[in-house]
Amino acid sequence: QLVESGGGLVQAGGSLRLSCAASEHTATSYAMGWFRQEPGKEREIVASISWNGGTTFTTGSVRGRFAISRDNAKNTVYLQMNNLKPEDTAVYYCAAGARYSITRTGFDYWGQGTQVTVSS
Repeated sequence: QLVESGGGLVQAGGSLRLSCAASEHTATSYAMGWFRQEPGKEREIVASISWNGGTTFTTGSVRGRFAISRDNAKNTVYLQMNNLKPEDTAVYYCAAGARYSITRTGFDYWGQGTQVTVSS
């Protein structure tokens, strides 16, 4: 089970930190990712991280502004989002997969999503 939190409404230029709480097995053994989806569009990857945090990926449109991290002792994965822009507005989903991946099909388990809205 994956449970996201930390979404909300923020002004452009502001910051938010999303959290994804996972079961102990998932948090310590699975690769994790953050995806986002706007209405009428496909779900796209934002960032992913290997099970031990040794490998990370951040998609180009958010590189330098967003960072993914994990704390396996707390069974939690984070997405720190800085300098937010209106185009970052979307529902953000946490996902887990048995192997590290940067594609949607590489993830097997999904959270319910959390809304992030950035006002201009």
